[in-house]
Amino acid sequence: MNRLLTFLLVAAVSVVSNIAVAQSRGADYKKQAQSFFADKEYTKARYYFLQAYNSFYAKKDMPDAVECGVKASALYHRENYYKEAFDLLRKVETSLSEEEIASGKQLPALHYTIGRERLQMYMKLKNAARSKELLSGLEQLVKASGNDSIANDALYAQAIYYYTFGMPQQGDAAINRLIGQYKSAKDYDGVSDCYRTLIDMAVKGNNARLASRVYDKLLVWNDSVRTLVAADELAALQKKYDDSLAVIDDKDGTISAKQYIIISLCVLAAILAGVLVLGGIVLMRYIMLTRRQKHTIEIANEHNRLKNEFIANISAQLRPTIGLLDQSQKPVVAINAFLDDISELSELENTLDRAYDVEDCNTQALCQNIMDGIRSKVKEGVTLAVDAPKVSVALAVEPLSQVLAHLLQNAAIYTPDGGRISLEMKKRGAKLYQFIVTDSGPGIAEENAESIFKPFTEIRDLTEGDALGLPICSLKLAKMNGTITLDGSYKRGARFVVEIRV
Repeated sequence: MNRLLTFLLVAAVSVVSNIAVAQSRGADYKKQAQSFFADKEYTKARYYFLQAYNSFYAKKDMPDAVECGVKASALYHRENYYKEAFDLLRKVETSLSEEEIASGKQLPALHYTIGRERLQMYMKLKNAARSKELLSGLEQLVKASGNDSIANDALYAQAIYYYTFGMPQQGDAAINRLIGQYKSAKDYDGVSDCYRTLIDMAVKGNNARLASRVYDKLLVWNDSVRTLVAADELAALQKKYDDSLAVIDDKDGTISAKQYIIISLCVLAAILAGVLVLGGIVLMRYIMLTRRQKHTIEIANEHNRLKNEFIANISAQLRPTIGLLDQSQKPVVAINAFLDDISELSELENTLDRAYDVEDCNTQALCQNIMDGIRSKVKEGVTLAVDAPKVSVALAVEPLSQVLAHLLQNAAIYTPDGGRISLEMKKRGAKLYQFIVTDSGPGIAEENAESIFKPFTEIRDLTEGDALGLPICSLKLAKMNGTITLDGSYKRGARFVVEIRV
């Protein structure tokens, strides 16, 4: 019996020790992640947030686990790795649901945190239908949580959603409800903070329309708040004055009593003057801060405009000179292609918020036609295979065809004699489709797996290609509510996975 009790005691101590170690590790990982994030080393920050999530989840500390998991997903989202971001949120939500079942306790506030990040991504992808669906779900979670802070955040989310999808009147209504809560409590600093928070959210989300609209409202508020503050202070002073008169009426008409009241009024007047001076200083600080924010927005827009003008000017200045050269020379052909690519890249970056038009198409015929287009470009003995069901899907046919054709042309270049190139189409969900291009070439080095989708990451010989094809494909897919990734688990060549949500 004593041995059994000793064994149980040792086991309990071991479990408590393991939980304490996981807690300590989670806190350390979280601290490192926050440090790297502050230094703008986002890849390292993302790694340590993931480690922190795993450690916190191991000890069932769901608030910290959800916080770190959502922050890691936000860093994926920041670099346009939407598949990884959505997959991580799904994993965090599954873990949370399992813990709710095990504990028998619902945690709507944590589900709200996950849904809020998912809403951010769908709004950035300009998916209005999915964003609206998520917004409705968040409203239910707000009611279930009974948390005022979450309720206020939900109003922020509503405002950003309405402005993002061109519904300014509903956006104004959401802002006014939020502002009204602060006004009714006479929390004028809270009103100013609310406007500035909305501006910060708009700047981070690259939502110029929301930033401009809220900034105008902030300027109007800054002008009106002085009147409100003065009216409140005057009312307070009037009340104190009336109270003082009542005291005078109740007191003897002695000189000493009157002198005391006069002195009290003078002190009150001095305090009021001090409050007004302090309020003026605070108001000037807020005005300077809002002007600085406006200046930052103007600088960012100006830099973007200058970048586009620079690209256009470089292209315009080079083309006449290049036109004088022998157009059949390989370097001249390469420079012309490079100028075309950077112009297209710039145009895509400027129109990311405008989605392509879609049309119904037969996916089997689409894939076969694209594969037939590269048949003459493959080496001898290379096998071409198409595996796509005959279904009708609403897609942006022309830009999607350009993306798949580019991937197949690259495969044709690198696939040796007797190799194999395939194009597959798979349905992964009710509205999720995959197009998979696979070849048996040399593949892509693991250290280059992330950089191939980013432009201008290395200096290249333009006659060997400008490496802008995949970045252009990535931007085109973003306008289709899609992504492109390299399958790192495939080692017998290269495999690119294109995902499109319709």
